Amino acid sequence: MPEVPVKLYLDKLLKECRGMTRQLALLPGPVKEKALRAMADRLATDEEKILAANEKDVDAVGKSFEADVIKDRMKAAVARLRMTADDIKEMVDRLRVIADLPDPVGAVTSRWERPDGLQVSRVRVPIGVIGVVSELSPLITVESIALCFKSGNLCVFRGAPEWGLTQQAIGTGLREAAEQNGVPAGAWIIIERPEKEVAVELIRSGKSLDAIIPRGGAGLRKAVVEQAKMPVLCNDGGLTHMYVDADTDMPMAQNVAISSKAQKAIASNSLDTLLVQQVIGRQFLPPLINRMLEEFKIEVRACPKTMALMGQMAMTGHASIIPAKEEDWHTQFQGPVLAVKMVANLDEALEHIVAHGPCLTAVIATTSYESALRFTREVDASAVFVNASSRLNAGDSYGMGADIGLSGSRLHAKGPIGLEQLTCEKYVAFGSGQLRYPHPVPETYFDAIMLKRP
Repeated sequence: MPEVPVKLYLDKLLKECRGMTRQLALLPGPVKEKALRAMADRLATDEEKILAANEKDVDAVGKSFEADVIKDRMKAAVARLRMTADDIKEMVDRLRVIADLPDPVGAVTSRWERPDGLQVSRVRVPIGVIGVVSELSPLITVESIALCFKSGNLCVFRGAPEWGLTQQAIGTGLREAAEQNGVPAGAWIIIERPEKEVAVELIRSGKSLDAIIPRGGAGLRKAVVEQAKMPVLCNDGGLTHMYVDADTDMPMAQNVAISSKAQKAIASNSLDTLLVQQVIGRQFLPPLINRMLEEFKIEVRACPKTMALMGQMAMTGHASIIPAKEEDWHTQFQGPVLAVKMVANLDEALEHIVAHGPCLTAVIATTSYESALRFTREVDASAVFVNASSRLNAGDSYGMGADIGLSGSRLHAKGPIGLEQLTCEKYVAFGSGQLRYPHPVPETYFDAIMLKRP
């Protein structure tokens, strides 16, 4: 029997979503909390089953790259896909943290009374149906479903086809645990069809989805932004910059730079461009670049001044330090690559950040309160850090528990997209008969008045 065409398949799935959104929006907080805890317990119980399914996915991916001459591609694909017991524990812990977070639905964000006695409130409500398209690790499945569910939204999740079996094993456990604890069937949808056309059709389903979140590299984000027929919540390729001021604690600044780049180089908030004030370049850069190259295998793309400073190393034929090209200053690398530039002062650093934006995360390393204050005020980014790693631009670092991605947009969600960012607000007003004046008067009333006039 031939498979149902992709568009018909997706239309049928999404048609059922609208009827479910009201039930999810009205689901009591204690029910959601209980269900999330049960889902965490079920993942812990299913650890062996999930890892066995994951091993099959890893084997399939490895075989698909056997003919590839670039073995690094296979290694990267396998590393992104492979799960361990620690990964299962992380998913379990993340679910329990989300369960403990306050329920955002129905929260009153502000309240005031008008002179006429009208009592006005702003109340958080779910966005509705949220699509998530991911090419990252299976952990994203759990985070996306849990955060959307806790915030009263219906999640339509489409993961990478490469980890279909892993996703199925995770999804089955989550669904059964939730339904056994009072959650109606269909509270989220995991799309299992592997065709690329499924993702394309989902992105274009503007009548069925209220928002969409891409979780992946620049190619995926670009495709979603260009083709989406609904609002998009994502980091939209913004860069991460760090400026090291002349007035700084050098060991601290070096540690912050290393953490920002090497802690997880593929992350969207990992360091892309390092700007160093020239007067400290000779002291600061050589030991830092040596560590980046030797200890962490980070490729350095350097400005002419930095190349001249590191000339001795370049002459030895070190393959990992090369002259930077103009496009490097505009690139979000999301990998083991770092662009390094020396600047005259804070003014030049700020000009560089503005000229090579948008900026997702910005860091300044300085002991000067004046410089820190100016940097935080003038840099337009989703997060600005003073003497702290850019990798801290995440929901768990802010006490939000978890996030479903980073956004550099100018919409309501800027920075980590957590529970509150997955809601919007409506106005609720209590009155006692207040009217908008002038109050409408029937035409017959005016006619009667005119007839009574002498």
